[in-house]
Amino acid sequence: MSRRKSLVRGILETALYAGDLDAAKRFYGETLGLEQTAEAPGRHVFFRCGRGVLLIFDPAATARPPEPEAPPVPPHGATGPGHVCFRAEAPELDAWRDRFEAAGIAIEADFAWPNGARSLYVRDPAGNSVEFAEARLWDPE
Repeated sequence: MSRRKSLVRGILETALYAGDLDAAKRFYGETLGLEQTAEAPGRHVFFRCGRGVLLIFDPAATARPPEPEAPPVPPHGATGPGHVCFRAEAPELDAWRDRFEAAGIAIEADFAWPNGARSLYVRDPAGNSVEFAEARLWDPE
């Protein structure tokens, strides 16, 4: 493992892919309560998440090269389920569990890691793995 100091300052955006953007909007906007910041129907929907942004793209749309008048973002995409983990405080995890159960969303896993940090997993409508975990999972302080 490299000990060299990185110039990377953090993650600004995270992307997931979903063929049904309306279902993604309902899950991330209504169920999770994230603020929608942008939308291009049939292509993407974006949400504010703390200081970062969660990008949800239709993989079929982003696999195509951009139109000549669009920003020159290279084609991208993924197949199969992705993963995102949201930071949560320990007491919030039970509230998330209650919220998901009330919405009829199955809890896929709820457990403590060897360091004692708890994680709660569900699936979004596209099948992406959505985790809520205590920050101490990765941050020992």
